[in-house]
Amino acid sequence: MIRQAGGVSGEPRESLAQILGGRRGALDASIPPVGFVAGWLAAGQSIAWGAGAAIVVAVGLGGYRIFRGGKIRALVVSLAAVVAAALIALHTGRAQDFFLLQLMSNMASALLWAASIVIRWPLLGVVVGLVLGQKTRWRRDPVLLKAYSRASWVWVFGQYTLRVVVYGLLWWSGQVIALGVARTVLSWPLVALTVAVSGWVLYRALPPEHPGLRLAPETGSDDVPRA
Repeated sequence: MIRQAGGVSGEPRESLAQILGGRRGALDASIPPVGFVAGWLAAGQSIAWGAGAAIVVAVGLGGYRIFRGGKIRALVVSLAAVVAAALIALHTGRAQDFFLLQLMSNMASALLWAASIVIRWPLLGVVVGLVLGQKTRWRRDPVLLKAYSRASWVWVFGQYTLRVVVYGLLWWSGQVIALGVARTVLSWPLVALTVAVSGWVLYRALPPEHPGLRLAPETGSDDVPRA
C-alpha cells in the first residue's frame, strides 16, 4: 500500500492515482487496435478491412466522448494515431505493422524518461508539477527531486521497456492476434499498476515529516539546492 501518513499538516496524503487520473485515455487507446484485429480476422486477414474497422471504431469512440463532454483535440490526436498506424500497415502489406507506431513510441518514451532522470528533470515530477499547478517549484526541494527520480524509473522499466520487449517480440514473429491482446492488457491495466508502484516508491522516499507533493517550496529560484 502507498503510505498515506500525513506530513507536517497531519493530513492524509492522496495517492498518485488520484492526482494523475487518466484511466479513460489509456482505455480508449486500446480499443481501435482490437477493432483492427477483429476486422482483419473477419475479412480473411485483410489489412484494408482491419484498417477500416480501426478507423471506424476510433471515430465512433471519439464521437461518443465528445457527446459526453470530451475535447475535440483529444479526438483529433487519437484518430491521427490510428490513421497513421493503418497507413503504415497498408503501405508495408504486413498486418503486424499496424502496431509498429506503438512500438516506436514506447521506445522513444523509455529513452526520454531515462534521459530526464539523468539530467535531473524526472518527467514524473514534471507531469505532477503541471497537474498540481506547481510548474517547476518542486525542483527546489532535494527530497522531492530524489523521490521523483526514483519513481520515474518505474515508468522507464515497468511500463515502456516492458512494452517494447513484448511488442517487439510479437511484432518480429508476426503475431497479430497476440499483439492485439497485448495492446489491450498493456494499456490501462499496466498504467494502473505503474501508477500504483511508482506512487509507492515516491511516498516511500519522502520522510514522515515532509509536507507532501502539494506543498513544494514556492519561493526562491528554480535551481536545485546543493547537498
